[in-house]
Amino acid sequence: MIPVLLIVIPLVSGLIAFLLKQERAVKAWALLSAIATLVVSLLGLTVMKQESWLQFNKPWLPYLGSNFHVGMDGMAQVLCLLTAVTLPIIFIATWNNSYKKAHNFFALMLLSQAGLMGVFVALDALLFYFFWELALIPVYFLCSQWGNERRIAATFKFFIYTFLGSLFMLIGIIYIYQLTPGKSFDIQAFYSADIPGPAQEWLFWLMFAAFAIKMPIFPLHTWQPDAYEQSPTAATMVLSAVMVKMGVFGVLRWLTPVLPFASYVHGDTVGTLCVTGIIYASLVALQQDDLKRLVAYSSIAHIGLMALAIFVPSNMGMHGVMIQMFNHGINILGLWIVVELIERQMGTRKMSELGGLAQKAPALAILLVVVALANVALPLTNAFIGEFMMFAGIFTSAASQYHYAFAGAAMVAVILSAVYTFNMIQKVFYGNTSTLTAGARDIRINEKLVLSAIVIMIIAIGVYPAPLLEMTQGAVDAIFSKMITKQS
Repeated sequence: MIPVLLIVIPLVSGLIAFLLKQERAVKAWALLSAIATLVVSLLGLTVMKQESWLQFNKPWLPYLGSNFHVGMDGMAQVLCLLTAVTLPIIFIATWNNSYKKAHNFFALMLLSQAGLMGVFVALDALLFYFFWELALIPVYFLCSQWGNERRIAATFKFFIYTFLGSLFMLIGIIYIYQLTPGKSFDIQAFYSADIPGPAQEWLFWLMFAAFAIKMPIFPLHTWQPDAYEQSPTAATMVLSAVMVKMGVFGVLRWLTPVLPFASYVHGDTVGTLCVTGIIYASLVALQQDDLKRLVAYSSIAHIGLMALAIFVPSNMGMHGVMIQMFNHGINILGLWIVVELIERQMGTRKMSELGGLAQKAPALAILLVVVALANVALPLTNAFIGEFMMFAGIFTSAASQYHYAFAGAAMVAVILSAVYTFNMIQKVFYGNTSTLTAGARDIRINEKLVLSAIVIMIIAIGVYPAPLLEMTQGAVDAIFSKMITKQS
């Protein structure tokens, strides 16, 4: 019942939001819905964590062998929690923003949350595909209607990439369905499908393309910086904090356990693409003057490391990926909020036009520094444990003959990450004030509230990551054992 509520609450609330014409009313309604979803997610982690509360399976399209089968293991719980945390933070942080046709804007935001929840809890391949598309459609309209000047070109590129990726995935799903026992879309039937090695290899690239576009992985990443730059910042937060995790999640849930032989055979090829993307994105981030593009390329580098840890497989590395999906979402959300606050007040995102903001906005400077330290995985911040486990897994993996080279190249990217992150802090917050920043003010109470909440999560998880580790351990063991068993 918990996974059903996580879908139904934002879905129904989003449909009702279309009818609310007053901006303040629809803002309050959206925030109330997001808080209700968060409460349900927390209930599923505490007093209602029994399996009976976390599973739901009823006939949906019985003639096709498809059920409305949803459920939550540790990985789904972590990502549903991230999705549930993200929306209220976005609504509170952007409370003072005004939107043309606000009822449509907030309705689409809530519908995207419903789609994301469905993706993470779906245990039926056809249902998974349905929610995959449902999550994308609202974001497309958000970007095309409320974006910046070049939004049409950016959203068209985003649409073409994601449409083709979704089409490839659908072809793969239908083919695998034909090989399942009893012609079923159920996830266990997909895991049990007898797929010959040659078929696995071309199916792998079909499915991987859809997930790689979403993460994105080099060279399928070119839609992301433009989409992030041109989208309204609230939509960018959803894209960057949560939606890119759809790709990582899809690889872990629907690719490597279903096509383990091909995942092993092509692991080094994918690992090479990941490392290339990590280094490329880090070098491009070093050259950026636009804050949005810098954060976008930073995200590409961090997601590339997660994908590398999956395809240079080890139990520890995969465990690191699962908790890093949550940690990266929290950290990148904090960075986007800071970018939004600076752009809204200063009217620019160019670092060359800023400077000295720490003198005028000390609270913002302090909170950003903590988020930035987490972005470079400083010990005692949340990202440290995840990156440590991923690097340890890559170094110790016996599944790839290039694991030392992969780990060494990724280490270089960690150094580059520190360089461009601290360069951004220095240019924006320290030194002399510019013409624009001379009259700056510190952040409002609602903005301090959400950034403080993010900082608390960063420090709490960094000091005591055990709850996240324990929550995801079972999911890691289940996925890794399926990969190893079917490979052998």
